[in-house]
Amino acid sequence: MNYLNTLLFGLYPYLAGSVFLIGSLLRFDHGQYGWKTGSSQMLSSKHMRLASNLFHIGIITIFFGHLVGLLTPHWVYAPFMSAGTKQVIAIVVGGIAGVMCLVGGAMLFHRRLTNARVRASSSPMDTLIIGLLVVQVTLGLATIIPALGHLDGGVMLRLAHWAQSIVFFQGGAAAHLEGIGWIYKLHILVGLTIVLVFPFTRLVHVWSVPLGYVTRRYQIVRRRA
Repeated sequence: MNYLNTLLFGLYPYLAGSVFLIGSLLRFDHGQYGWKTGSSQMLSSKHMRLASNLFHIGIITIFFGHLVGLLTPHWVYAPFMSAGTKQVIAIVVGGIAGVMCLVGGAMLFHRRLTNARVRASSSPMDTLIIGLLVVQVTLGLATIIPALGHLDGGVMLRLAHWAQSIVFFQGGAAAHLEGIGWIYKLHILVGLTIVLVFPFTRLVHVWSVPLGYVTRRYQIVRRRA
């Protein structure tokens, strides 16, 4: 059991991370024609704006929440708030963002499966990745239930220590997850799998964050005389 725990939570993260980085670099170098979001709004715009906005706002909030929450050492925020307070904030903010992401993602997934035009223009990986994201956010929301039973922040700290051990190459990461509930472990494994398949999906477009978009000049459109 310890061997399996080490394999899944000590070695698999580095495999997923290596494929994530090397695969993204190779795809950018050799497959730039496929480096795009592959928007299907032109094919069917019904409920697209609502679904897309809910999904993107939710998933961006979740991403940065996890990034800051898991990788910020406890001593940084300890003078200002307890681990329990941080956990309550994470539950509230993550819960709201998770529901938004789930509703929007489910709408997009349903659209991709049921709309003939969208389905015909979709690759199997397009359908797989949106399905994985919906499953992942569902698991994330499901972790709120056991989290409400231990609001002292202890489990959250163990998860953060695991993430920091992986990212900062501290070693012995898997030991932090021994005895952790299966729902947390499943949530981590699905997340790592999304990281693993990332370079082979349309998600690569997140590397090309259009930072100049918010400061761009207005486009002037004139009617033809």
